[in-house]
Amino acid sequence: MGDLSGDRDRYVDFLRAWAIVLVVFGHWLITGLVREPNGVISAPELLATVPWTQWLTLGFQIMPLFFLAGGHAAGGSWARARTDGRTATGWVGQRALRLLLPAGVYSGLVLVAVAICAAVGVDPDTLALVGWAMAMQFWFLPVYLLLSAATPALHAAHRRWGLRVPVTMGMVALVADTLVVTVHTPGVGLLNYVLVWGVAYQLGFCWRDKLLAERSALPAFMAAGGAAAFAALVALGPFPVSLILVTGQSPSNTNPPSAAMLAWAVGQAGLALLLAPALRRLLAREQLWGLVRPLGGASMTLYLWHMLPALIVAGAFYLTGLAPEPAYGSGTWWALRVPWLAVLGVVLVGVVAALGPLERGLAVVYERTRPGDLPRELPRRSWALWGGMAASVSALIWFAGHGFAFGGRFPVLPAVGLVVGVGLVMVMGRSAADRGVRLSV
Repeated sequence: MGDLSGDRDRYVDFLRAWAIVLVVFGHWLITGLVREPNGVISAPELLATVPWTQWLTLGFQIMPLFFLAGGHAAGGSWARARTDGRTATGWVGQRALRLLLPAGVYSGLVLVAVAICAAVGVDPDTLALVGWAMAMQFWFLPVYLLLSAATPALHAAHRRWGLRVPVTMGMVALVADTLVVTVHTPGVGLLNYVLVWGVAYQLGFCWRDKLLAERSALPAFMAAGGAAAFAALVALGPFPVSLILVTGQSPSNTNPPSAAMLAWAVGQAGLALLLAPALRRLLAREQLWGLVRPLGGASMTLYLWHMLPALIVAGAFYLTGLAPEPAYGSGTWWALRVPWLAVLGVVLVGVVAALGPLERGLAVVYERTRPGDLPRELPRRSWALWGGMAASVSALIWFAGHGFAFGGRFPVLPAVGLVVGVGLVMVMGRSAADRGVRLSV
């Protein structure tokens, strides 16, 4: 997700790769399949069925690091764009298209499969379950797109006020969460998707500009303070320990992001800064860097496609009755998680390899349609970008909340919204490129 800029240190790319790896394995770990007597495959919710597993989310909820690394990278990219005289519209368009092209192609392929399955009469409940599984990771995309779109304004605030910006955002998030928990104010919690994750993103700006000195006391204070605040909010307050959504759990730490999630994000960012010097020394070794670099380059592919292996394995082993099925959550069941993860890993390697030509094609399309690279004073069709962003974010939010086949039906309006949204962003880039060609002639 995003480019691997030359001036970004290896540790930032490592954080992104580590976050993606843990997200993939975390989703695979909690995906437990059961073959019912009638042959239908169900997926009981592990965190709800086996409540102690909610403690495992403390190790697998690693997305604060992705937003921290994303803010670090975006801050550097936008600073270079400003120096080069590029516009905010062009820069935002490039960042948006880098996410929307692969997300749009992924969604399009899944939606085509949904349409075919619905047409041939696949059981609606099964189709809805599969559609949900293939969209369970989509919550990240609209949040990241919104923060990318706001980066020029957020970075301007950062240059003026520094650390006071994430502190203020955190305070507003606490007020919003208080209203959600106490008086259940409708809609207010939606702010925290941008505010809580935005704190980690804004801390990335501060980290890059040396406002969070890695060898100072501040990272240690963040790590200890965040952990202590999280423990207090769980032990004394109303918040659960789970850092992943559990059906029926209220309040939740993720829907919307809570005060406890904010504390966890701050603590995790502080720990990442404390570990930075030692891990940078390790990453200076070319053997280790040779393992990390490909993961960073393939992060978007891994993030989007990592649930497809679960469907492939379900069809190959569970629908056929070949998979052993001990009692759900038993010791034998947990022992079988090891070969489950290993098989999914092998299948994912095959999926990524098979997607190679598609990835190369998307890279060509991106280079031909990316916005920007024109002098600041030339007119822009900014309406195409912002309209496309609005349509795309709205569609992605719907998919994140409902899946690709809600109720076992094809989602016509969200599908059209995503097509229109991605198309408008591409049109904006194409028109900018055409003007650049005319200008050069």
